[in-house]
Amino acid sequence: MESYYREQAASCARDADAATLHHVRERCRRSESAWLQMADRAARTAKFKAANEG
Repeated sequence: MESYYREQAASCARDADAATLHHVRERCRRSESAWLQMADRAARTAKFKAANEG
């Protein structure tokens, strides 16, 4: 899941870079941030699960 979230964040970053309207660029940056937060959360969860499976 983490890689999917990071791919989505990268897509949002590309969209933001291509946007000509300020509000669209800002919306894309907010989406990028949200996807990155989800990716970080997924990474922490995977790390926690791996540490507690043993």
